[in-house]
Amino acid sequence: MAQDVSILENIKAQFDLKDVDPNRYSPLSLAFIGDSVFDIVVKTVVVERGNAPVNKLHKRASDIVKAGSQADMLDLIYDSLSEEEQDIYRRGRNAKPYTKAKNFSYAVYCKATGLEALIGYLYLLGRTERLVGLIKKGMDALVEQREE
Repeated sequence: MAQDVSILENIKAQFDLKDVDPNRYSPLSLAFIGDSVFDIVVKTVVVERGNAPVNKLHKRASDIVKAGSQADMLDLIYDSLSEEEQDIYRRGRNAKPYTKAKNFSYAVYCKATGLEALIGYLYLLGRTERLVGLIKKGMDALVEQREE
């Protein structure tokens, strides 16, 4: 039986996309894709942890993917990032977004954008084990922090 390839490899093959060094993308482009990747990881975890009405699933996921939670998560995992990852995070955090944060301060929104840029960078490099591991570490730390 043939082994399936990653979603990224499948997308590139099906759409005949070339490999591009993620360092060539702007931090906001990395955050754009990272936002979706973060969202799919969180929604996968939420659904796999138990079937529930969609409005409950949405509330559970939204509580994690909102900018405030992303910023908190970044604070909790920052020390475990490599120098390369910290650099990508800082590039994303320091980018000037074209949109305004709706319910959070500009600083929180920038931190969340930095985390999304890092997730996008790792995804485009195919480092999915690392990106999922960081999200898990962040989610676990967030739950632990909220229980205190």
